[in-house]
Amino acid sequence: MIKKENRKAIRVKKHMRIRNRFSGTAERPRLAVYRSNKHIYAQIIDDSVGHTLVSAGSVEKDVRGAVSHTDDTEAARFVGDLIGKRAVEKGIKKVVFDRGGYVYHGKVAAFADAAREAGLEF
Repeated sequence: MIKKENRKAIRVKKHMRIRNRFSGTAERPRLAVYRSNKHIYAQIIDDSVGHTLVSAGSVEKDVRGAVSHTDDTEAARFVGDLIGKRAVEKGIKKVVFDRGGYVYHGKVAAFADAAREAGLEF
């Protein structure tokens, strides 16, 4: 009998393959995105010291008040714009985009486009 791996395990494997290719540095930190069924989260991480420099997510009070649903592309676009603005305030312009094993489509693509429009370069 063929036993199929679950989707989460497959995504984690993909994410580890991606993470082996690059990591965030002080000059160019990593913009990591995580998508759950109800929310989307993002962090800008300096992997050389293991610190999160900037974070944003759809669980925040101001985000939940601004969007009608926290699990759609509109919310992803809002969080991307929010993390882009917060990063520019901290002086971060260039990042490495870590899509977290997700396909670059839908919410992840909307998030990335909004972060680019807010001033991040990747």
